[in-house]
Amino acid sequence: MPSPTLADLAKMFDHSLLQPVFTDAELERGCLLAREYDVASVCIKPYAVRLAAKLLAGSTVQASTVIGFPHGGHVTTIKVAESEIALADGATELDMVVNVGKVLSGEWNYVADDIAAVVRTAHAANAKVKVIFENAYLKDEHKKELCRICGEVRADWVKTSTGYAETGATVEDLKLMRQHSPAWVQVKAAGGVRTYDKLLEVRAIGVTRVGATATKTILDEAKAKLG
Repeated sequence: MPSPTLADLAKMFDHSLLQPVFTDAELERGCLLAREYDVASVCIKPYAVRLAAKLLAGSTVQASTVIGFPHGGHVTTIKVAESEIALADGATELDMVVNVGKVLSGEWNYVADDIAAVVRTAHAANAKVKVIFENAYLKDEHKKELCRICGEVRADWVKTSTGYAETGATVEDLKLMRQHSPAWVQVKAAGGVRTYDKLLEVRAIGVTRVGATATKTILDEAKAKLG
């Protein structure tokens, strides 16, 4: 793999603005930071998608948001409705949480239909979907089956975590998800990528996106090291 440029690394970042305590002013500052660093997207709280889309207009930074967040327990019709509203407000990428309880119950038809409904809704609007597994609660057999399902329903990414469970992205999980996902499904690491060296490590595994709050710190470190 060729050495990445600073621009390559910046386009791996979904700058996360999901903390419940963030005010509108903090969300606005986060969007402007993401625009300054020309990252891939801003992942913002659903009510603020319209704000993000406005602040990012004319840039290459996408407005993204979360669906069924953070526990995935919403009924599918609500996830679809959330998706439709987010898309209408200007989101072009959706990070949806699987129904973790249904995964642990082995109700795979329900899980597949739930994911597929959001994927269909997004793809009809030329938007993309990242499917959040919340690996901290799952066994490897669950993760492998979710990777298979995501490939079957043509999800765009599989994603490790919400950032709200006990653990986030691990090297072992990222390797498993890359190995068991088809080539057309990308892998996103969320939670635990906080340094330039860790970013390069997950990139070498095949990760194409990271969800991070430490975007500025990591990219400033990258800029210093890359010159």
